[in-house]
Amino acid sequence: QVQLVESGGGLLQAGGSLKLSCTASGNIKSISRMGWYRRAPGKQRDLVATIITDGGSTNFADSVKGRFTISRDSAKNTVYLQMNSLKPEDTAVYFCSADTVWFKYWGQGTQVTVSS
Repeated sequence: QVQLVESGGGLLQAGGSLKLSCTASGNIKSISRMGWYRRAPGKQRDLVATIITDGGSTNFADSVKGRFTISRDSAKNTVYLQMNSLKPEDTAVYFCSADTVWFKYWGQGTQVTVSS
């Protein structure tokens, strides 16, 4: 089992920056990839960014490329999502995920609201 706890959401104006954190606990060694997804009001949950735990290869949704970065601190079992140049369309609940061979785990989500 893997448990994920997100933090760092909030309300801010367009053009601002925010950093989300996700700390994993439990069977950490089973995690092969971690990522961030988001669900905007009335929409499905979509991929934002992922990072491979072994090697650090990253992947981003086209809508956030050049604005968001994903990183990890293995010593702290934490993954970060640095969000810059935020836009109102980035408003969503952001979820952390962790992939293992058997299961995809989710955090509880953290709200990010960007006002124009």
